[in-house]
Amino acid sequence: MTEHKKIPVPPENEKGTSLFERASGAFGFDTFTPAPLPGKLDEQPIKRTRIRKQKVEEPTHAKQGVPEREEATAQQMARLSTEPPLPVPVLPSDSVAEPVDYAVRFGGKRLPVDRELLRDQGLIVPEAAAGALIEEFRIVKRGVIGTATKLGTAASRRVLVCSPHPGEGKTFCATNLAIAIAAERDSEVLLVDADFAKPSILSTLGLPKGAGFMDCLANPQVQPEECVIGTDIPGLWVLPAGNQTNSASEYLASRRTAEVLDRVTAGAPNRVVVFDTPPALAASPAAELAKHVGQAILVARADTTGQSALEDAAELLSACPDIKLLLNGAHFSPSGRNFGSYYGYGE
Repeated sequence: MTEHKKIPVPPENEKGTSLFERASGAFGFDTFTPAPLPGKLDEQPIKRTRIRKQKVEEPTHAKQGVPEREEATAQQMARLSTEPPLPVPVLPSDSVAEPVDYAVRFGGKRLPVDRELLRDQGLIVPEAAAGALIEEFRIVKRGVIGTATKLGTAASRRVLVCSPHPGEGKTFCATNLAIAIAAERDSEVLLVDADFAKPSILSTLGLPKGAGFMDCLANPQVQPEECVIGTDIPGLWVLPAGNQTNSASEYLASRRTAEVLDRVTAGAPNRVVVFDTPPALAASPAAELAKHVGQAILVARADTTGQSALEDAAELLSACPDIKLLLNGAHFSPSGRNFGSYYGYGE
């Protein structure tokens, strides 16, 4: 083991220097000192891309009689088909789209309804005192309007009124229902005569004949609002049956029927359409119209209409989701309800 005392001690003048410094002095490394750095390096020139302009050669097709403008357009279209389209920024706009009202408004001259004729037929007279008849149909209209309001669809505002057989009071009930609905402050009603074989709405109200529902179905150029007749009963409008035809069912089964009915109900939430149709067991138009309405009222005459006839008629109207029964001509109420005995209506 080496003793520390035998390690030679560096001279006095080499104390305080590092090992590398003493080695540099012993072996002469001082001659390899680095060259001094300059204060500022020379800037290297920046290489800039030079844009070369392509020389547009004269198109060869121009020499063959093709106009230069058409050839340039063809070249632009070819270039656009190969290059990806660039996004086009959409500038903000302050314009606001106005809502469009698609509701068809009824207008034109209003014709007077014969009040004496209504009274002679036992129908509701709008200006007359309240009686048992109006109270009965107020109950009926509440059910109809309530269903239409609950569902809120255009179909639910279309009401079909028919009976199994003739002479059971379908026109009587359809007319009274329309007059009762017209009395509503926030509603209007369109009474449509859909009994093309034996129309009777115009004669019931004392109105003149004119074009009507069948004319709209047969001719797409005829719009329903052009055939609607205004009355002097506020809120009551009438669409006559129109020209008679032997192809009523075929016209009702066409797509034109949906177009006409959508036109008179779309955008008009306060408008109710009441259809007076032929008897369900006597003609087919009622079954065809049942596909386009949301409510149907099947009229049964007391002591006349049989149960089997009602069942068969309801089966024909099964395309309608809501079928109501209305008892007409009853002189006895099983529930004991008798309007007029308490309020003194006199009926």
